[in-house]
Amino acid sequence: MKRLGLHEIRREFLEYFRENGHIVAPSFSLVPKDDPSLLLIGAGMAPLKKFFTGEKTPPGKRMTTCQKCLRTGDIDNVGQTDRHATFFEMLGNFSFGDYFKREAINWAWTFLRENLEIPEEDLWVTVFEEDHEAAKIWEEEIGLAKEKIVPLGKEDNFWELEVGPSGPCSEIYVDRGEEFGCGNPDCKPGCECDRFIEVWNLVFTQFDKDKEGNYHPLSHPNIDTGMGLERIATVLQGTDNIFEIDALQEVLHKVEDLSNYKYKTDKKLDISVRVITDHIRAITFLIGDGVIPSNEGRGYVLRRLLRRAASHGRKLGLDQPFLADIAKVVMDSWSVNYEELTSRRTMILEVISKEEEKFHETLETGMALLEDQVKDLKDKNEKVLSGERAFKLYDTYGFPVDLTNEILKDYGMTVDFDGFQSQMQAQKERARSARDDSNMGWEAGEEELKLDFKTDFTGYEKMQDTSKVLALVCQGHEVQSLQEGQEGLVIVEKTPFYPEGGGQIADTGQISWSQGRAQVLDTQKTKNGTIYSRVKVSQGNLEVGSQLDLEVDQDRRKAIMRNHSVTHLLHAALREVLGQHVQQSGSEVRDDWMRFDFSHYKPMTPEEVKAVEDRVNEMILANVPVSKELLAYNEAKQEGAIGLFEGKYGEKVRVVTMGDFSKELCGGTHVEATGDIGSFKILSESGIAAGVRRIESTTGFNVLKLLRDYETSHKALAAKLKTNEQNLLDRVDQVLQQQKELRKEVEDFKKQVASSDLDSSLSQVKEVNGISYITGILENVDGENLRNLAEETRDRHAPVVVVLASVMEDKVLFASAVTKELTKQVQAGKLIGKVAKIAGGGGGGRPDFAQAGGKDPAKVQEAIDAVEKFLAE
Repeated sequence: MKRLGLHEIRREFLEYFRENGHIVAPSFSLVPKDDPSLLLIGAGMAPLKKFFTGEKTPPGKRMTTCQKCLRTGDIDNVGQTDRHATFFEMLGNFSFGDYFKREAINWAWTFLRENLEIPEEDLWVTVFEEDHEAAKIWEEEIGLAKEKIVPLGKEDNFWELEVGPSGPCSEIYVDRGEEFGCGNPDCKPGCECDRFIEVWNLVFTQFDKDKEGNYHPLSHPNIDTGMGLERIATVLQGTDNIFEIDALQEVLHKVEDLSNYKYKTDKKLDISVRVITDHIRAITFLIGDGVIPSNEGRGYVLRRLLRRAASHGRKLGLDQPFLADIAKVVMDSWSVNYEELTSRRTMILEVISKEEEKFHETLETGMALLEDQVKDLKDKNEKVLSGERAFKLYDTYGFPVDLTNEILKDYGMTVDFDGFQSQMQAQKERARSARDDSNMGWEAGEEELKLDFKTDFTGYEKMQDTSKVLALVCQGHEVQSLQEGQEGLVIVEKTPFYPEGGGQIADTGQISWSQGRAQVLDTQKTKNGTIYSRVKVSQGNLEVGSQLDLEVDQDRRKAIMRNHSVTHLLHAALREVLGQHVQQSGSEVRDDWMRFDFSHYKPMTPEEVKAVEDRVNEMILANVPVSKELLAYNEAKQEGAIGLFEGKYGEKVRVVTMGDFSKELCGGTHVEATGDIGSFKILSESGIAAGVRRIESTTGFNVLKLLRDYETSHKALAAKLKTNEQNLLDRVDQVLQQQKELRKEVEDFKKQVASSDLDSSLSQVKEVNGISYITGILENVDGENLRNLAEETRDRHAPVVVVLASVMEDKVLFASAVTKELTKQVQAGKLIGKVAKIAGGGGGGRPDFAQAGGKDPAKVQEAIDAVEKFLAE
């Protein structure tokens, strides 16, 4: 077999299918787009589902991808075994009514045999027992021996859902050899032993299954294949499991380096190494796709993975945040194929660091609470902590249940795991039902009240209305009145206040009654449709039954409407300029600003940004009417309305039409004509995930304010630089050049001073075990100059080991340079890592040169003094 690295296999696969007429599409985000049935993408074909069903038109009839996937169904087994993982990559080639079995089989065989050079004698296949066509192709066209074509039943070789596309499949296996087998001479694919490993599944989608279970032939059958990248890498690299393939070994070695633990020396600690190695990949990619830790939905998955990895780090002795350091290894390696890991690097590291630091704080709280639980159990002479209590420690305070159990063991106690799992399952159901696009505004007290009132929204037609108070809530309890100065919730019969939803922020304003008034701070909507406003009473007492005058903050609402309406025009302009593949992925509409997320496979050029901005302004200046009407959902779709997140819509939908430019399903508030928007300005265009871009923009008076701010800044800058506005750029160039020259002078001076200090402080070369070495501590020497000094000193006194430190305010820099002939005895990378650890840091590098950092300047002398000890060892 050809021994290829993980990233080489991915590149080879995609290029092979590109050469065979396939469009190479970048991996879709882990966050599903336009599919409320999925929490996260867990299969290569999942983002392409609507191409297969015909609901959407694919960019081409042939596609190939390497899709990021994440599954958490077996999360508790990750680390316990060598094969379970949360994150993985799925290679796939797809046909939407183009080629079928013959091409799919031939291409798969050719790729495995010629590109990967897997010997023919090691390859076996399975087919659906009734799929004689596929079996015939394998035997007569490929030339595979009949005994190596294994027919299996429907449960093994037939893919289907309850209704819809379905069909037989053919799986390709690699024979790992008799030493992995069960000893049965008739052993072959389908056996439960580890001898045959499935590497590629070819699904022939040729039927449409109806509700009665009947299979109807498709006029244009499809191909859907999947090959696990990590799995084929284990085959080519001859490893026993995914944790031993090249790319994951880099991550695993970083865990070893940080923990000073050698993998495969303790089975229990090996579990922790595997958990961290797997989870950090999932964590990094989730954040790269815009997921932020939270207590629900995708954010809950991320938080659970991160806390699980961090708690396993404690078992390895890592009692300080460490995950960001390992995430850097993931990003450095996988960024070769995933641009978002580079463009969002800073954000990924910040989210990981802050979440891990927060978790360490919760661990301290959890320890104190657990000690109270232990005391309570002792007082009651009990030995088992209830599942409910253990889950509260886990869910409320983030205390991992396995850590709880380990601590309890020291007291001869244990956890009721069945009770804990019951609580966990209930939480999973709650998390599964949570969608990113839901914005229910619930708090615990409000949910317990189960407010269920019918509230009519009148805000489409008016911004002022009168209504009666149906209910009041204060601090989670239903009350009869709100006193002056109190905050609470108000539910009325009808309201002009728009409740936050669909990306549009809530209305604010004021309400008044005969003897008082209150400010409306927020407006939300419950799960059952009750609209409520959060208010603060500024005068008088508000009582149930009061007749209210309700008034929306009109200037703010109009600004929100301008920004909302422009999202529709922006969507249309993007589809005109970039192509019809562009789809909205999300939005946030405020009064001063809006963001619009959309699918696109590469960054927009400055010319494209300008073209989109110009096109939107052309639509605004056209001043076409904006109509809103309720239509049956199917009727709206037939008229060409664009709908997002289809799962949200009922039988009737609100269609917003802007001339011939745009027709979309939308429940938000909008201007009467596009000219009301005034003007439009794009503030930024950036990538937020693979295949997802973001535009931030503003409209109306905010554009005028922006221009005035620019004008003010322009004049102030010209005054500071003592020039006129026309010559500002030339003057800036002059100042930058002067700054560059001055910086060089300063750096040269600092280097001379540092070199002088070094020469005077190092009057003699020290020696231990026959190794000459030089150490020194300097002040305020930056990393580049410290490196130069270390290398110059090494070259001047060779053969020698040099270790230098530089104290810079609240941190320490270290550099080590070793003469090459000494690197067999002393490696700079390993030495500097030990030295830096004493000062609360870490680092590494090549055998002949390495750099590191430290967090504790007070320990720098101790760290430098330790060089002699490390060399003696």
